[in-house]
Amino acid sequence: MPHPHYHFHHNHHLCSPRGRHGDEGGPGRGHHHGPRGHGPDAERHLAHKRERMFEAGGLKLLALHLIGQQASHGYDVIRAVGELVGGDYQPSPGTIYPTLSYLVDMGHATASESAGGRKRYTITPEGEQALAEQADALQLLLARLARGKDRDARQRPPQLVRAIENFKMALRLKMAGDGETALSAAQVDRIAALLDEVALKIEKV
Repeated sequence: MPHPHYHFHHNHHLCSPRGRHGDEGGPGRGHHHGPRGHGPDAERHLAHKRERMFEAGGLKLLALHLIGQQASHGYDVIRAVGELVGGDYQPSPGTIYPTLSYLVDMGHATASESAGGRKRYTITPEGEQALAEQADALQLLLARLARGKDRDARQRPPQLVRAIENFKMALRLKMAGDGETALSAAQVDRIAALLDEVALKIEKV
């Protein structure tokens, strides 16, 4: 199904396919068939696919929706988008902050200094009007994100994600030793044997 094209009337093209600030596609935009499977390359490919969910101005629309719900700092928007997408995804500051600046330039948001010198973004009446004009597109976007989050949750059960992270942390701590705390040859052999044993058991589950 083709992605909806987000746009605004009255010459307010807030959600054009390629905005002046912060195109949502991120680095390497365009058609990309990345590696499949596991490992860092697969994780980067998954992150790229998630970024592409916001093509055609969807991220600008979502950011406007979020600050319309509550005046927010950039980090709050990053966290809220990550929660909507699910998994371990979070948009980069290099994507979110130019997007928020675009909303300010368009007159759809204001940015005021708050404690610590951070900017707090608030929707304007013009932004509320633009958001109302794009209500249908917003609902389609939120529904698509919800479906993707549900699919991701089924594919990545939180219990397994937690267990994997615990395993990775334990292994990093063991391998971080130096000098007297460095792993001995016997310890390395023992850990390798345990990993092989667990891998075989998982295959048989």
